[in-house]
Amino acid sequence: MNFKNELEQRVDTIEQTLKEFLPKEEGFAKTVIQAMNYSMLAGGKRLRPMLMEETYKLFGGKDEIVKPFMVAIEMIHTYSLVHDDLPAMDNDEYRRGKKTTHAVYGEAMGILAGDGLLNLAFECATMAFDMDLEYKRIGRALKILANKSGVYGMIGGQSVDIENDGKPLDKDTLDFIYRLKTGALIEASMMIGAVLAGADEEQVSIVEQIGAKVGLAFQIQDDILDITSTAEVLGKPINSDEKNHKITYVTLKGLDKAKKDVKEVSQLALALLERLQLKNDFLKDLIEMLITREK
Repeated sequence: MNFKNELEQRVDTIEQTLKEFLPKEEGFAKTVIQAMNYSMLAGGKRLRPMLMEETYKLFGGKDEIVKPFMVAIEMIHTYSLVHDDLPAMDNDEYRRGKKTTHAVYGEAMGILAGDGLLNLAFECATMAFDMDLEYKRIGRALKILANKSGVYGMIGGQSVDIENDGKPLDKDTLDFIYRLKTGALIEASMMIGAVLAGADEEQVSIVEQIGAKVGLAFQIQDDILDITSTAEVLGKPINSDEKNHKITYVTLKGLDKAKKDVKEVSQLALALLERLQLKNDFLKDLIEMLITREK
């Protein structure tokens, strides 16, 4: 089986796992649940749960304990996109080729759907306590999930991004934004996979570094695609960064330098992966794919 087929198979499996954890659309709160499920099932690369599962396998993990955390990380990522699309932020009407949640359900329900997914993420993650007696590992994984998604992670990066919207940015500030806004959840995904599988402190530290570099490469490539791709291929409006007067890696460094750097950063991530002296060919191919992805 080639990488593309393996990737599709893994995405399909993750989709089924997500559906198992989604709430039933019933009761007085039915509308917000519908909006939450709409957001979760609108498609996507499912990169974060995939990185988590493959890192878990890299360190010899074989149990179901990783599944609640795979769902949780995707819920947190999805809620961040729901809020990111809101009129108060990027004001986008399309995401993954479909109408954004606020465009379908209204702004207020979009806010509540995002809030609901954030809370549901931790409800799902705590289900791991019912599946395994490795409470110390689960507790540490929960701490990583909370830290990397909060003010010292994704939300912190997002806040600095908004605060500097339309302002000149230096590279240090942009690196900070990218490391937290995009990289933090990717770091969390890989670290949680490693922790749940029993990786030691040094290994988890290396995994965190890999995640940081993968996150940076991913975001630079996102900037490149915003300039070079089409709305049909990307599944969302192009040139949105320019429309929102955002300084990106491309505007700061130029397109050619951005392309060069995304390749170099990805190669550094692969070099760190080699240092672990563990084998997962699919994980290696997945990181390499981030360099050449078109959407």
